[in-house]
Amino acid sequence: MRFKASEAALTRVEFTAVSAVTILLAAAAITTRAAVADDSSPPASEEKQQAKQDSESPWLLVPTLSTNPKLGTSLGGIAGYMYYFDPESKVSLFGVGAQYTSTESIIAAAFAKTSFRADHHRLLLLAAGGDIKNNYDDFLGTGMPLKSADHLRAFAFRYQYRIWGDWFVGVQGVNTNYEILGQSELDSEMLQTLGLTGFSGGGIGANVNLDSRDSEYSPQKGWLVNINNIAYRDWIAGNYNYDAYRADFRYYWGHGNGNVLALRENNQWTVDAPKSAYAPIVLRGYKFGQYLGQHMSSAEAEERVRIARRWTATVFVGVGCLYGGSLGCTEHDNVYPDAGAGVQYVIKEKEGMVLNLEYAKGKGDNEGVILKFGYGY
Repeated sequence: MRFKASEAALTRVEFTAVSAVTILLAAAAITTRAAVADDSSPPASEEKQQAKQDSESPWLLVPTLSTNPKLGTSLGGIAGYMYYFDPESKVSLFGVGAQYTSTESIIAAAFAKTSFRADHHRLLLLAAGGDIKNNYDDFLGTGMPLKSADHLRAFAFRYQYRIWGDWFVGVQGVNTNYEILGQSELDSEMLQTLGLTGFSGGGIGANVNLDSRDSEYSPQKGWLVNINNIAYRDWIAGNYNYDAYRADFRYYWGHGNGNVLALRENNQWTVDAPKSAYAPIVLRGYKFGQYLGQHMSSAEAEERVRIARRWTATVFVGVGCLYGGSLGCTEHDNVYPDAGAGVQYVIKEKEGMVLNLEYAKGKGDNEGVILKFGYGY
C-alpha cells in the first residue's frame, strides 16, 4: 500500500497517526503510572533516582505500528526480558516480536542480544520467518504495478570480542531462504524478467567494531563504527556465490540539556550478487528492500531535543543513492532524499530505551508513520 496525495490516502495517514499517538500515550502510562507525579514533584536525589531506575521491571512490552508502501499498515509488538550477566556488562535482551499487516502478511522473529564477561563478549542471535504479500503501484521504478508473495526463513548470528579499549573483532553468519512468487501469471513474468526470484543462501564473514558510546540505546556522546562482510557460498547453502560488504559510521554529540546531534554515514557494496540480494536504500520514508542497486551509500543527521525527563523530540534529514552497473549517483532517479520528525517516550530510564513515533517523507509518494522501539540509529 503506497500513500498518494489523494483524500483517501491523507485520511488514512491521519487516522494512523492518531492511532499511533494513542498507543504511545497508553504505553507511556502503562510503563510507569508514577511518571506524571514524579515530574511535578520536587527533584529527587541522585541516589533515590538511581534506586528507582534499578527497581524497574526487567520485562519489556512494546507495541509497534507502521504504514509503508510495501507491507501496508501493520500492527504488532515486541516482548522481551532484560538481564545483566555482571555489573560491568551492558544489558542483555531476549525477546520475540511479530507483525500482522493489512495485506494479510505475517512476520515473526525471536532474538537474543547479549553482553557478558565484563562486556568483553557480545553475541547476537536472530531467527525470523514470515509470509509477505506485497502490493506495489510502481515496482522498482518501472512504472508497472505488481503483486507478489514472499516466503522468508532466516537465521543469523554475530559474535564479537573486545580486543583493546573500545575495539571489537568477531565473526558472523547468515542462512536464509527467501522465495518471491507473483500472485498472478503476469506478476510472475515481470519478476522473472527483472531477475527477481528470491534466493537461498548461506554465508560467513568477519566484523570490526568501534563502540565508544556512553549508552547503547540513548547515547549522548561517542562513536559506533561497524565494518563487516558476508561471503555467501554454495557449499554453505543455496546456489549463489557472492559477497556483501558494509561500513556504518555513527557519531553522537551532546550539546547541553540532554540534547544530542546524531550523524550517520552508511554503505553497502555487493559483488556478483543476484538482483534479489542487491543493496537496499536504508532510510526512513522508504521501505527496506523497495529500491535496490549493486551498491548503496547514504548520510543522515538527526537532532534529538529533550523536552522533559522522559520525553524527547527529533527532526531528521538524509539522502542516499544507488550506484553500480547502469546506476550512478549523478542521476536524479538514483538519489533518495528523506526528512521527518518524531517524538519519543523513555520506557526504561536506566538503559535509555525509548518508544518512538515518527513521520518520514521520501521523494514522490514515499511516506509513512511508524511506531517502533528505539531511535532511528
